[in-house]
Amino acid sequence: METIRNMYEHLHWSNTRILETLQNMESENEQINRLFSHILLAEQVWLTRLKGSDSSNLPIWADVSLESCVELANQNNQNYKNFLSRLIDPALEQIVSYRNSKGVEFNNSIRDILTHVALHGQYHRGQINQLLRANDIEPVILDYIIFRR
Repeated sequence: METIRNMYEHLHWSNTRILETLQNMESENEQINRLFSHILLAEQVWLTRLKGSDSSNLPIWADVSLESCVELANQNNQNYKNFLSRLIDPALEQIVSYRNSKGVEFNNSIRDILTHVALHGQYHRGQINQLLRANDIEPVILDYIIFRR
């Protein structure tokens, strides 16, 4: 559980650093904003699934303002903190049944879902950094070891 909690602290730290960079850009980049909002929307969808609720009405891709991204990032952070605070190690192996955005049913452990969410965001933040560099903006350092220091 300690590793998973650390991953989610790193996730929020990384989201916050990306947000700060996006807020300080001279002009918004639609592609970057769309990728970042996708990270946050996916976090929300997966938490909904982890709680056993239907996520079919929640978007995975949508145009979300930076102001709304700030709210969503903070809301996701608080919701995951609450979820993880009640979770104990044996529960990580519990299987969650859910339907993806196409309606196909899947079953995965809580551990696998939580790991996926953390890695999914890091993958897309890497894409964002690549786009930042392509726009002559310094990429955001998001390495886990930097976070732990």
